[in-house]
Amino acid sequence: MNDQRYFSHPGIAAVLSFLFTGLGQIYNGQIKKGLIIMFFSSVAMILTILGAIVIGCWILGKFNFFILLILGIGLFLIGLSLICILGIFSIVDAFKEAQKRIA
Repeated sequence: MNDQRYFSHPGIAAVLSFLFTGLGQIYNGQIKKGLIIMFFSSVAMILTILGAIVIGCWILGKFNFFILLILGIGLFLIGLSLICILGIFSIVDAFKEAQKRIA
């Protein structure tokens, strides 16, 4: 298993990272890096969902404080931004790492 050329197709690595953030890194043999990216992506998804729940509860009248709406919007936007940043990073990194392995 010393020959890493099997795990080196840049297109496949990029598509896997597009489908599931961090999967391209795992495909490239960077297990730890892929799991870390997956963990932070999961945290970002949880923030986004919590923000959406708070916003929904405020809209339905469950929360009457305007500050909770601001908190919900903040959580939602932070989570969504992190998801986008991690997704783009994962795709680009998986592609570049796979290209390095070919050379």
